[in-house]
Amino acid sequence: MWPPARPLPPYASPLCEIAMLGERALANVTFYPFWLDRPDAPAPNARLVGNTEADLLIVGGGFTGLWAAILAKEADPSQNVVLIEAENIASGASGRPGAIVSTSVMHGLHNAIRIFPKDIATLEALGQANIAGFLATLDRYGIDCDAEWNGELTVAVGKGSTPVLRQEYELHKQHGHEVMLLDADETRRQLNSPLFEGGLWAKKNSGTLHPAKLAWGLKRAALTLGVRIHEYTPLGELADEGGTVVASTRDGRIRAGKVLLATSAFAAGHPHIKKRVAMVRDRILMTQPLTDEQMDRIGWKNRQGVYDTRTQLNYMRLTRDNRILFGGRLGYFFGGPRDPRLDRTPAPYTRLAEAFFRTFPQLDDVGFTHAWSGPIDLTTRMAVHLQTYHGGKVVYAGGYSGFGVSASRFGADMGLAKLMGSNRPELDCDFASTMPGTIPPEPFRYLGARLTMYALDTADAKGGWRNLWLKFVGKLGFPLS
Repeated sequence: MWPPARPLPPYASPLCEIAMLGERALANVTFYPFWLDRPDAPAPNARLVGNTEADLLIVGGGFTGLWAAILAKEADPSQNVVLIEAENIASGASGRPGAIVSTSVMHGLHNAIRIFPKDIATLEALGQANIAGFLATLDRYGIDCDAEWNGELTVAVGKGSTPVLRQEYELHKQHGHEVMLLDADETRRQLNSPLFEGGLWAKKNSGTLHPAKLAWGLKRAALTLGVRIHEYTPLGELADEGGTVVASTRDGRIRAGKVLLATSAFAAGHPHIKKRVAMVRDRILMTQPLTDEQMDRIGWKNRQGVYDTRTQLNYMRLTRDNRILFGGRLGYFFGGPRDPRLDRTPAPYTRLAEAFFRTFPQLDDVGFTHAWSGPIDLTTRMAVHLQTYHGGKVVYAGGYSGFGVSASRFGADMGLAKLMGSNRPELDCDFASTMPGTIPPEPFRYLGARLTMYALDTADAKGGWRNLWLKFVGKLGFPLS
């Protein structure tokens, strides 16, 4: 229950008031992903014990792995497909995101043009085909994941950000997207925040969903198709034995003709993959359900997923029962622990809570029920890529950089095509035939990440060396400034 308000001292400043609101709102929070906190979560499948064989082994039970299992069996029902997951389905990144989805498969149109200008027409067509396939799968298997296709809204915070929205508007119109450019008043009629000075509303084939319900629905579909799923079956090592690859697990072995590594950010522990993939963490707060009167204070009648334009951005969306999910504030931990102890304490979420109340000061009577962090597989491209091992018998698909809820289907499709030696022409494009740049090893990775996170936190307010550092990081490939 929301703690009773404490009177502010007469000398309290607005900043003090915001801090106290954040402290109160976090008082009774549960440090666990809201999406996974459900009594109807499916029971895990049995771990693998003993030896078995497969035509295709998929390592990882998140979105990429589940989409790959379904796509593979739909393409060839006779294939013997096995999927193993180190913990349980959706326990990693797929059960933790904000889950704002769109047609982009390369972290947004601006990023796609930045990294693959020659491929942009192909990528736009593939993005449209990907979301069409996504929707068709939901319909075909009756997957109810609370999907709402109301579009996504990018909001300008500060008048200096409105030219960025104009550029994005022109870019999207140029490539045939259905978008509306909104001024400050029009934006606040969509979602009422004193911070918003403009908006770009992309209206078609984008929206929000419940990520855990999506993952659990994909799991049911895969099982229906005959995929064998083993949870709590972590991969030990892969051994190339010529015509096959042998995967050792804690209690068994799998001999497979092909292996798809769908291990997302957790692949950053692999000595080769982690050269190009770093695990960072994003943090999220979930409010209690808003009353009708509280909803009236903010508007949001069209229920879009929302991103802002700041260097250290915030994103937000509504759930089916009118909770507000509010995310942002990246963090980095040395060595990439799976579940950092710090992120089960209030400290990492206080500034995020304060950002919430600066965004929605009229919701000063709303508290948070859940707080959690999730792993992001960050690369210099900020988008999915493919890595090939063991003479082409093993392919890694990942690196979505926080944009993988819908793009993971595309990554699975491209990963399977590469793995199976398909002659699809898109595999000759740069996005499928090249890899992102390398990232420095530890401890330089940790030091650089900490400095970058600090610069992101303070660049908009203080500038100076922070902007210079972010420009330097951008020259390395990360588009942070």
